[in-house]
Formats: sequence, C-alpha cells, structure tokens
Amino acid sequence: MSGPGISVVICAYTEDRWEDILAAVSSVRAQSRPALETLLVVDHNETLRERLAKEYKDYDEYEESSGNAVVRVLANAGPRGLSAGRNTGIAAARGEVVAFLDDDAVAERDWLRHFAEAYGDPRVMAVGGRTVPVWASGRRPDWFPEEFDWVVGCTYRGLPRGRVRVRNVLGGNASFRRSAFDAAGGFATGIGRDGDKRPLGCEETELCIRLSRARPGAVLLIDDRAVIHHRVPEVREHFRYFRTRTYAEGLSKALVARSVGAGKGLESERRYATRVLPAGVGRGLRDALLARPGGA
Repeated sequence: MSGPGISVVICAYTEDRWEDILAAVSSVRAQSRPALETLLVVDHNETLRERLAKEYKDYDEYEESSGNAVVRVLANAGPRGLSAGRNTGIAAARGEVVAFLDDDAVAERDWLRHFAEAYGDPRVMAVGGRTVPVWASGRRPDWFPEEFDWVVGCTYRGLPRGRVRVRNVLGGNASFRRSAFDAAGGFATGIGRDGDKRPLGCEETELCIRLSRARPGAVLLIDDRAVIHHRVPEVREHFRYFRTRTYAEGLSKALVARSVGAGKGLESERRYATRVLPAGVGRGLRDALLARPGGA
C-alpha cells in the first residue's frame, strides 16, 4: 500500500445510532485502500463505550489476510462535545493522515483512495469530500433548497466541483495530515456540537483558518470523488429544525469571526450570500413560474 497511512476517527455519543455506527465502521473496513485503523471515540456515554468495546473486541489486531485494520474504542478524554472527541482520536491515532467520518454516514469504497492520492503533493495539509444526503422519507422535501444542504451536514449546491482549493473542509467528511495539528493545534472546544444540544458547528472552519495562518503555504482541498452518504433523520426534514440549525450557524459564525477575525472568518460566507443564494432565488422563481414543486 503506497502513500500515507490513514487513521479514521468516528465520534459517537448515543445508542440511538447503534446500527448507523456499525454501518459507518463497516464502510471503512470495506475500503479499496485500507485504513491503518478505525478509532471509535465515545462521548461520555459509558454504556455505549462498553457495548462497542464488546462488539469489536476481536478486531484489536490487524487482519493481514483480509486487509482489514484494527478497530479501537476510546472514551472522549476531554469535555463533552464533538471537538474534544475528535481531539481524543487525533491524540490516539497512529497514521500520518487522520480522516473523520460521521457516525451516521457511510463512505463509498474509494473514499480513502481519493484522499490518499491528494496527499502525494507535500503542500496538501487537508482534504475533504462530497457528502450526499440520504433522506429518511426517501426523497428531498419539495421546499428544501439544495443551496441549504449544509443545514443537514451535506455538500450544498454552489460549491465548486472536482478537486479544488478551498478555505476550509467540512468536518464530517474530511482528513488532515498529522503535522497540521502539530502546526495549528486541535479542534477548538466551545464552538462545535455537544450531543443533542443546540446544533452549533464551524469547528473545522476555525481550525482550517488557524492552519492557513500557521502554514501560509498550506493547500486545503475538496475532492468531490471522495463521497460519503449521510443519513438525514425525519426530524431534520422539517422547517422547525431548518430554522433552529440556521440560527445556530449564525451563532457559530460569530464565534469563528471572534476567534480568527471577520476577514477570513466570513470570507466564504460573503461569496455564499452574494453569489450562491441569489442564483438559488433565481432558480426558485423560474421553478415557480413553471409550476414546479417547491419553486415558490
């Protein structure tokens, strides 16, 4: 296996996602380019940690015959929340590259292969991918614009296609060189999510901006061939969640701007507000005139 060894970190916090967690791990173990290891970090839920440790007790050694890597179950060593869970995974990881996968997502078979290819360039410090929504109802709600797919943790209409440079990667489908954390530190606690509480975010944005400042020549990429499929539960298909999540995103952006300054902290958001959203409004008006569902 050529290229960097990749450790995959999956953070989990609730037994309600048990089947999702198992599916996420299985998708990593089925990669065309095997991971070095999978680290399951459990966020202050001892019952879930013990259950996962029992589930994967026979996966603590590398399986040479199958190419499947070790699965280790860890407790979040920091304060409650996604950022500290990711930092726990980073500290325990042995790979030159650390990749992150949401606990309610599954990766396509070539996910890690596309990440690894990008790291052939030594300037590349982070690589993200494309996240596709899997709606619980089986279809996108008519009223839900693709420009707002970030609300449910997915890649939204308006992002550039292909393998392109970006300000920041999106945390549920991302990877970083270990040296990136040596240069910039880990994820900031107090910005990202904390279980089922107010759905904050942007911890990866803040980290990527710090990284670019610490390493001015660093290249951060998104490769839309590195695909994961992210489950969107039924509760998130309703306008109430949409309203709550967008409000929380505003709070998160304010925290990021306070941390790293409004210039870089809101750079991509200005493009989104001045280019992506107006294009979406125009498309909606056109769809309304053509009597298409959801246009108005």
